[in-house]
Amino acid sequence: MAPSSAGFVTALTTAALATVGLLGYQASTTAPVKNRTDSAPAAVTSKVPQHRKDPAALPAASGTGARVVYSLDSDRVWLVGPGNAVTRTFKVTPGNVDPAPGVYAVSSRSNLITGTDGIPVEHVVRFASDVDGVAIGFSAAVRDAAPGPDATPLADTGTGTVRTGGIRESRADGDAMWTFAMIGAQVVVVH
Repeated sequence: MAPSSAGFVTALTTAALATVGLLGYQASTTAPVKNRTDSAPAAVTSKVPQHRKDPAALPAASGTGARVVYSLDSDRVWLVGPGNAVTRTFKVTPGNVDPAPGVYAVSSRSNLITGTDGIPVEHVVRFASDVDGVAIGFSAAVRDAAPGPDATPLADTGTGTVRTGGIRESRADGDAMWTFAMIGAQVVVVH
């Protein structure tokens, strides 16, 4: 006697469910266990220092040799000399346009200019020349006052704010950057 269509479909469905159940079980036993106490989504926790125990520690995988390391997530800069020795680290206040993570070279420097936000800045060290039409570089406000990323614009660009690529340092940190980062110096941008 030939099996009925309903019996055949039931047998296939049972076999498929058993296979899916087995694969699901195997996946659950080999998958890494997530920390259940950390339920915040990744988008909310994007501005987290690289090393929670020591936020001033040089980020791993930030290159080798003499270089400037800039962490987008930590808003921190490290000046790294020969032998991977950190000679100085400091917090910065970024503009509202960030460079992409990667390796850059210092392309130009200016001793004293007016920033796109209208504030006089000194010791400008540029390393990314065209990020959405904005130059990116480190600078120190002459009056040691750094505006926030939503600074009031001098001239409205149609968006309500001026797009700024200035990464502001204190004057003392700006002096150190100016001495350290000559034309061609490597700048490594990490998350």
